[in-house]
Amino acid sequence: MSQNTTSATQSVSNTPSSERLPWAGLLALAMTGFICILTETIPAGLLIQIGEGLGVSEALAGQLVTLYALGSLLAAIPLTTATRGWRRRPLLLMCILGFLVFNTFTTFSSNYILTLVARFFAGVSAGVLWGMLASYARRMVPESLKGRAMAVAMVGTPLALALGVPAGTLLGDLVGWRSVFGIMSLLALMLVAWVLWKLPDYPGEAADKRLPLRKVFLTPGVRPILFVVLAWVLAHNILYTYIAPYLAQAGLTQHVDLVLLIFGITALIGIWVIGVLIDRKLRPLVLISLTAFALASVALGISSNQPIVIYLVVAVWGLTFGGAATLLQTAVAEAGGESADVAQSMLVTAWNLAIGGGGVIGGILIETLGVGSFPWALFILLILALLVAWRAKEHGFPSKRR
Repeated sequence: MSQNTTSATQSVSNTPSSERLPWAGLLALAMTGFICILTETIPAGLLIQIGEGLGVSEALAGQLVTLYALGSLLAAIPLTTATRGWRRRPLLLMCILGFLVFNTFTTFSSNYILTLVARFFAGVSAGVLWGMLASYARRMVPESLKGRAMAVAMVGTPLALALGVPAGTLLGDLVGWRSVFGIMSLLALMLVAWVLWKLPDYPGEAADKRLPLRKVFLTPGVRPILFVVLAWVLAHNILYTYIAPYLAQAGLTQHVDLVLLIFGITALIGIWVIGVLIDRKLRPLVLISLTAFALASVALGISSNQPIVIYLVVAVWGLTFGGAATLLQTAVAEAGGESADVAQSMLVTAWNLAIGGGGVIGGILIETLGVGSFPWALFILLILALLVAWRAKEHGFPSKRR
């Protein structure tokens, strides 16, 4: 089976011409992202059950999340680079089958080390997948709909965080954590059929257009976007990772679920707003989102013990961060041009570094300065991101888009 690029004739046949969104195909991509995020985060809500099932402590059970993230981090750039000449649908199917195989393995494994190996390779599948989802969605529609197509394809992420993880945790309490992983395997199997039925195939990147990694990294606009990714996602994850201890100091220990629900609902609203406006207003949306999040951080720092302020800040946080992935992936896809998939893999790597960094830096801040330092740390990071985004008006977040 050849996975190299094919003739121009095949490529033309898949050229989008309709001014309508191909909902079935885009929702298949959204479902892919949903399964990806759910596979990554669901162990966090089931650590006690997983620890008991594998005979390890909660801390060791938590490494199921770490190994998944490590697989994504290590695989994103090298495997995306190695497979950029492959046809897109077979590669996407391989990633989905990776979730099917490794979630099934996790379902039945009773050995801790082998379970960690399965989690690592599930993360590898995710690293490749995230590098191609955005550009796949953009290829399915004409230029005027690319931003909206991205928003639809990315909606699986906030849905997984807002609804999938709480539902999975509840289901794990009712029927056991292994059943949850088994259900995710069944979802992956159904998704394979959906992709084969509704998702068009596209050729990979032509050999004569493949830029070396260094040239992609040095492409005008890519580096500012990656910096904004690091700073913005780092700020988000410092607060998101340690939201429980932060809420404890405000006397909201019993309301963590409500706070996360507010965040999830407003994040969904945020991604809807981004989807409507992104094709015309990418730069203003980025600047407004960063500014609003920074101002909300200041409000949090000034009134950190006021529940009503915390609820309002969380709502602003969700609204401004919900569409962040769509905004940043659209920006890096446009900056990367023909090498968009490789540029996306760099974004995935930066995003995962920021996730890990949020845990590390947040932990250091708790131990040294306390949770009261979080709002000011967020403010500094967001102002830095805002300044870089503001300066990147020629490339990265241009005033006039191509």
